[in-house]
Amino acid sequence: MATPRVPGERDRLELPCGEFVDPHEIHLGMRDYACACGEDHAVVLDVHPPARFFPESFVAVLRETIETEDEFGEFGTPHLMGVAMEEFPQRIVVHDASGDGAVGYALLWIADFDSRRLHEILVELVVELMEHAISHAEDDDAVTEFESQMLEFDVGAFVEEYRSVRNFESEHDRPA
Repeated sequence: MATPRVPGERDRLELPCGEFVDPHEIHLGMRDYACACGEDHAVVLDVHPPARFFPESFVAVLRETIETEDEFGEFGTPHLMGVAMEEFPQRIVVHDASGDGAVGYALLWIADFDSRRLHEILVELVVELMEHAISHAEDDDAVTEFESQMLEFDVGAFVEEYRSVRNFESEHDRPA
């Protein structure tokens, strides 16, 4: 049974910290939400490109490699956030705004951690997926080469450099 609503009342999304936010307060350029709890929470929208987290050339490889069987068509931000939600189900909330034409997005994710930490988590999870995929390769040289490269890969340094190359202070940021 539907819950009765007061006319004009808006949906409120409960955040992992226990505070509430009106999804209409979230705009397309927002990367962090300054919460009343005193923390910043990462904000991701379905319209944000995966290049927010990874170089376009890498996103192209992911799209060529990963087959999706859902309404999104190709690998993108909803898939990245799905992987993050599998790992952190209690620390990320999602809001379906597909029926709300006033917000400019269909899906909203807000995490218990800030956007930089979310970026690191997404890189770590994609590296884990790559490690799993390469472990099934029949080419021992490729496996060895990948493992060698991953030993030298520093997630924190990658995120720091990638974020410094991209302009994350503006709603007009573009791929590097």
